[in-house]
Amino acid sequence: MMVPRKALAGLAALLMATPAAAIEGQRAVFPALSGQESARLIIHAATDLEAMRPLILDFQDTAPDLAVDVTDYVTNDLFREAQLACSDKAGSGDILLSSSVDQLVRLANDGCAQPHKPLPTSRIKEWANWRDEVFGFTFEPVVFVYDRSRVPAEDVPDSHEALADLLRRNPLRYHGRIGTYDIEASGVGYLLAFNDSRQAPTTYGRLIESVSRAAPVIRCCNNEVLGEISNGGVRIAYNVLGSYAYAAARLNPNLGIVVPRDYTLILSRGAMIPKAATNPALGQRFLDYLLSERGRAVAREKSFFFAEDRPMPPGVDGPDDLMTSGVGRPIRIGPSLLAAQDDIQRRHFIGDWKRLIRNDVKR
Repeated sequence: MMVPRKALAGLAALLMATPAAAIEGQRAVFPALSGQESARLIIHAATDLEAMRPLILDFQDTAPDLAVDVTDYVTNDLFREAQLACSDKAGSGDILLSSSVDQLVRLANDGCAQPHKPLPTSRIKEWANWRDEVFGFTFEPVVFVYDRSRVPAEDVPDSHEALADLLRRNPLRYHGRIGTYDIEASGVGYLLAFNDSRQAPTTYGRLIESVSRAAPVIRCCNNEVLGEISNGGVRIAYNVLGSYAYAAARLNPNLGIVVPRDYTLILSRGAMIPKAATNPALGQRFLDYLLSERGRAVAREKSFFFAEDRPMPPGVDGPDDLMTSGVGRPIRIGPSLLAAQDDIQRRHFIGDWKRLIRNDVKR
């Protein structure tokens, strides 16, 4: 007998943390909507469970006999777990999802992925597919977030250069009030910083120097950085994924979002079917859903909020069309990301960052 969706959604919610309490490493099980589980999809992810919930529940509408078991990690932990699974030293998910697409590309390059031919109806951008092994399924600009109640309008930066200048002009006002990723702890934080350094090396150098003088608040994850703004500890955060920023702003009208006008990195969250998947067919079925028009519509309306072919969400300060304006700079999923994953280069980049962010402390 079909179990009412409302009851199952409530049960799933009980198994999951609320957005404010969500922590990486947690597990959530979504029971089969039919009440009779015929199979179970295993998802290993480095993404917010609350963002994935609408997608999972809608996918189950297309497959009511499937249960979905999700474990959410921080990006670096997911990567290490996937490496172990690839060498038969740990269990694997049927699909991996990660904002650190460079880590997925490295896994694929190391022979840890299964290829999948997407459905003809899937509309995948050329820059968001590598060898039919790593696919991008979101469109997420990297933004600035600020506290409207504590940052005067004339101080709101509209570019990376403007943020660097603001911190030089007002060192006391923003001392200890700037937040960003800990790029050593966060794979996606490292990916964004690395791409900033490649996109605009001079601007990146000036910005990271200005931030270091401001005694920045360094946190592992998007939600922790956004939490620091909500509790008054931080006034401006940079390199925040727009999807997380917009979800937080819907709950807190004091949060303002700016899409930088000089350039805006665009991240497409990655999906990969691992070589060690127990049931790769289920992983492929979910991947096809994520890449479908239906899945993209749910992602746009309920989960990640931004889309390449849609205007900017209401209240976001930025050009309506990131790509035609020339502001959007997609992080291409492909072999160029292997440079970011080169062990020596990564170690040097993080070491230089730690020396510049001299007020950083271990948390």
